[in-house]
Amino acid sequence: MSSTKLRARSRPRSLLIKLGAVLAGLTLIGLPGAVADEGAAAERACTDPGATLVPNKYNEEFCVFDDELFIFAANYKPFEYSPTEDRQATRVFDEVIGNKLRAAFPELKIKYATWDMPVRYEDLKAAGVTPDIVIDNPRNRIDRDLEPLGWVEDMTPGLAKAEVDLAPLNQAAVEQVRSRSDGGLYGVPVFIDEHLLFYNKAIFDRFDQPHPKAGWTYDDAYSAAKKLTRQDGLAAYKGYLQHPDNYLEFNQYGKYPFTDTGSEQPAPEDVAVDLSTEEWAKLGANLERFLLIPRNGFTTVDDLVKGDMSRPGRVAMVVDALRKLPIYAGNELMTEDGDEEAFAEWMKSVDLGVAPVPVLDQGSTTTYQPNTLAAFVTKQAAQKDAAYQVVKWLVSEEAQTEFSRHAMKAVLATDPVVASFGEAIPELKKIDTSAVYWGENATVTGYQNTEYWDIPLYMVFRQHVLKDAMTVESALIVAEQEDIPAYLKSRAEGGFDF
Repeated sequence: MSSTKLRARSRPRSLLIKLGAVLAGLTLIGLPGAVADEGAAAERACTDPGATLVPNKYNEEFCVFDDELFIFAANYKPFEYSPTEDRQATRVFDEVIGNKLRAAFPELKIKYATWDMPVRYEDLKAAGVTPDIVIDNPRNRIDRDLEPLGWVEDMTPGLAKAEVDLAPLNQAAVEQVRSRSDGGLYGVPVFIDEHLLFYNKAIFDRFDQPHPKAGWTYDDAYSAAKKLTRQDGLAAYKGYLQHPDNYLEFNQYGKYPFTDTGSEQPAPEDVAVDLSTEEWAKLGANLERFLLIPRNGFTTVDDLVKGDMSRPGRVAMVVDALRKLPIYAGNELMTEDGDEEAFAEWMKSVDLGVAPVPVLDQGSTTTYQPNTLAAFVTKQAAQKDAAYQVVKWLVSEEAQTEFSRHAMKAVLATDPVVASFGEAIPELKKIDTSAVYWGENATVTGYQNTEYWDIPLYMVFRQHVLKDAMTVESALIVAEQEDIPAYLKSRAEGGFDF
């Protein structure tokens, strides 16, 4: 769901500059390279000295000053919400974390921008501007975007110098970043857009079925899905929807499809996958049975509320991302402009409940691999020491509490952080959100001496099972032997080596 409506909002920067002036006398401990905010009583124009203009396809004025610490975020949809008339989207970032960040570092001039609002990676590259910190999805964007741009480097020495302790953080999130970092660590996880089981309590109650709960297995979910996929008069209901691509990519076994090549950066022709193991077969068969329930075919997880269905509120359960929770609850900040009224109307048919994703085995507490957003200090960062101090603060209890308060799963799950979940989203008070921090994220394993490629795992279910009517066992073999090698070859011939 999208909207072209742009809402003009007064930006808080002038207020923050005044706050910075008040706090300028405070000592910023351990921040070498910090720039004093001298003479910042007025906004600067892009024609002023020290500004680098960044042309973009929207022809909106955008510039970065030499003395600014520049943070650029991509691939977290809520950060794109509430754009101003000149197509800059800073409101959500600022309200979640940006305002607190500036207050924590009053001596820094901090510039923030969201991807495509109005500039993109390629615009920055063409203008010779490199962010000091990039916040992005490490799972596939390191190799798709950041590495080709030449912006990443092993952050291990910088983290040690800044005394950033990774041990208290969600280790599955740390390992996910590490698995894409060619033997080093290109970024630090800062929050998780967790996958959860959303369900419509009204459907369960209508057909007298017990609600999902923590520790539910896929067998439990399957049993409920069969009972709830049904026709009731003129009303048709689907029992269960789970995106098959995400199910495989974030799989709860922590399976990694690539095989050991003896190198962290193998030649493209040496990259290979193995989808023929017993665990991959079990994963495939586990989801296949849901898709084979008559009239429960996969469409979109958005169908929990409306999506592609003609009537709202006709799906009992979906596995979807945490960022949808504030939207469904009716929170204005975390909803795209123009969509508020539609969701309010659709949600009249949904009595929302939230549980952890089903587990693979009885007694397991392992959820999806983390859908991580990480902070990357770039190789070319002009204010590198300050950038590392900002990253250190982003994983501090103070900052992690702010993420959690705004319904984002923190990577530092201390008791105060967990207890703060959703406090800034008043609409969540009526919903049990204990599922967010339940269990442990699956940890990816077996990634050493491999190179990650964004391979077409979607061919397994979306093409071969759902369209070609293959068994999932056959689909895994065809994907391994035909689809993925063909993709790797085509990408290598196109000049890609990741």
